[in-house]
Amino acid sequence: MDFAAMAKPLLNAVIFSFMGLFIFFAGFIITDWWTPYDLWKEIVEEQNVALAIMVGSISIGLCLIIAASVHG
Repeated sequence: MDFAAMAKPLLNAVIFSFMGLFIFFAGFIITDWWTPYDLWKEIVEEQNVALAIMVGSISIGLCLIIAASVHG
């Protein structure tokens, strides 16, 4: 099998993976900026379980949207 034929799908997967990660981190930073308190302090130091569940749900929802848009 030709190396160029194998490299193109692999390169596409790497590009879309990094693009999805960048969009996810940008969305998470916007979420952190949008909230009126420091998410890390509230979740880790104050042990706010409800906020951790909410941030996890937002992350999963954002990842599903990114996956659907990258998949086409």
